[in-house]
Amino acid sequence: MLFRQLFDRETCTYTYLIADPSGKAALVDPILEQVERDLTLIKELNLNLVYCLETHIHADHITGTGKLRKLTQCQGIVPDKAKIDCADKYIKDRETIQIGNVTIEAIATPGHTDSHMAYLVNKNNLLTGDALFIRGCGRTDFQSGDPGTLYDSVTEKLFTLPPDTLVYPGHDYRGQTVSTIAEEKQFNPRFAKDKKIISRDSFIEIMNNLNLPYPKKIMEALPANESCGEIKINI
Repeated sequence: MLFRQLFDRETCTYTYLIADPSGKAALVDPILEQVERDLTLIKELNLNLVYCLETHIHADHITGTGKLRKLTQCQGIVPDKAKIDCADKYIKDRETIQIGNVTIEAIATPGHTDSHMAYLVNKNNLLTGDALFIRGCGRTDFQSGDPGTLYDSVTEKLFTLPPDTLVYPGHDYRGQTVSTIAEEKQFNPRFAKDKKIISRDSFIEIMNNLNLPYPKKIMEALPANESCGEIKINI
C-alpha cells in the first residue's frame, strides 16, 4: 500500500493519498489550493485517482473534491447525512470501500460536526479527521457540534480500537504527524488525566470553555463545501 501524508501550511490541514499496487488511488480531505500539488504527485507516481473522501464539511478550507472530479472523473464521497446534495456517494457507518487490495472502513464519529467519519485503512491506519487530534480534538461549538457526542464517538468508537492503531489527524498545529490509540488514551489532555480517561461531564466542561475564535475562512468555506467545493458568487 502507498500511503502519503500531505500538509497545507496555511490551514495546518493534512490530506492523505492512499493507493494500492495496481495504481488505484484515493485522496482524503483534499484542499482546493493544493489540487495542483496533489495532481502532480498522482501523475509522478502513475496513479489513477478514483475517490475523494471527506471526513466532514470543513469550515477552515474549501475542499478540492469538486475540482478534482472535473479533472480526473473521480467520485466524491461524503459522510451519510451530510448536508451536501452534490456528492457521488454517501458512506454509512462501518461501510467499506475497496481500492484494489486496500480496504477503507468508515467509522461514524459525530460531535465535531453532526456528520463526521473517521476512516480506518487496512485495519491499522486511522484517519481521524477533526474528531481526534494528536493530544487534542476538534471543537464542538458550531456546525451542530456537541461535546457529549464527540466524547462518546472517541471513547466508544476510536479508543476501543487496538492500542497500536496509528492515528493520523486532520490537522496539527505543532508539527506532529502521527500518534497511536494507546498514546492518546493516556496523554491526550482533552480526554485523559493521570493516564486515565476523564468523565464525560469533565470533557463537556472543558469543551464548553475553550472560547476559540472562529476559523478565518468559515464564511467562505461552509457554503462552498456544501456545494462540493463550488464557490458561489452573489451578484
